[in-house]
Amino acid sequence: MLSSITCTAPVNIATIKYWGKRDEKLILPLNSSLSGTLHQDDLKTTTTAVASENFTEDAIWLNGKKEDINTTRYQNVLRMIRSRATKLMDKKHFVHICSINNFPTAAGLASSASGYACLVYVLAQLYGVSGDISAIARIGSGSACRSVYGGFVKWEMGAESDGSDSIAVQVAPETHWPEMNIIVLVVNDKKKETSSTDGMQRSAATSPMMKERCATIVPQRMRDIEAAIQARDFQTFGDITMKDSDDFHEVCATTDPAIYYLNDTSRYIMNLVHKYNKMSGKIKCAYTFDAGPNACIYLPEENVVEALALFTKHFPGSDLSTYYRGSDKSNIEKIEHYQPPKNIQTLFAPEVTFADSLKYILHTKIGPGPQILDESESLIDKSTGLPKYVAADPSKINN
Repeated sequence: MLSSITCTAPVNIATIKYWGKRDEKLILPLNSSLSGTLHQDDLKTTTTAVASENFTEDAIWLNGKKEDINTTRYQNVLRMIRSRATKLMDKKHFVHICSINNFPTAAGLASSASGYACLVYVLAQLYGVSGDISAIARIGSGSACRSVYGGFVKWEMGAESDGSDSIAVQVAPETHWPEMNIIVLVVNDKKKETSSTDGMQRSAATSPMMKERCATIVPQRMRDIEAAIQARDFQTFGDITMKDSDDFHEVCATTDPAIYYLNDTSRYIMNLVHKYNKMSGKIKCAYTFDAGPNACIYLPEENVVEALALFTKHFPGSDLSTYYRGSDKSNIEKIEHYQPPKNIQTLFAPEVTFADSLKYILHTKIGPGPQILDESESLIDKSTGLPKYVAADPSKINN
């Protein structure tokens, strides 16, 4: 007899960064962190888990390719789920798991966060696990714990040695600040040179900035940004978001040997955002960069078209209908015909443009947490127990 569940889970983009662990095995962070959950209409992982007494082994496929399920993190997740199971434990069985991302994997777009959150969520449904599951997602990939909720989510670092209090907590649901939007400027969709795991180990051991950041800077920023979210105060939110991104990358730069996730395009975007905000007389948008070169821009709804018009002036695409990826296609015409106010007109007439620096521009919003799909959306063929799709381009599946 087969048991099957299919779910989706979102990407989250941190505004207060998680970087460094106090316990490598349990993935316990050196500081608390906070993120926004991006909408699954645009970025998501989809995962199907099927359990059967006829399977001969546990197995997992990621983006159409069979992976080694015996790695420590996969096994830790399976062991924790099965230890809390209320279903499927009366007979011996194995589980087949198939997972796809509709965006580039390991390119600084938080694929491990959505991937492990989706894995844990789908297994929790399959095995009847109740209660908090963010701690299980955490042992797969630290930031994955924040993707088990929608809206704005904090990951509390906790103090207990067993990690029992290092969990994710929703600060505000996606309905709290519906005006909040995100623009992702995808600079490079190739796999990054230094993984987040390796990078944060080196930073924790060698960066002189880590101690003060974890002890005093981040705790104050966490308090301030939570208050800003509750008050829907974008000026404070944007200021803290950019400062924490800058500090995070300075930590990486002061690591021995130095780690550089940003490239020239990333730094140009940072300067452009600062010029735009200064000329506007207020913070209209705020950048943040995770462990990769891609810019994630938080901004209110009222500034979306203007900011998109600005970015496409400096980073033009040959065909805006494919270059711009967002659920609101009416923005395309608005972007093309946007006339900026006089105080920022010069910024919309750059002397030099960079046509090939971005892969594409994605516009999305704050969104909900994991979702359960209908059985018809399963990624696994129940008659064979194998993936339905083996695709070179998984973005064409379930997009």
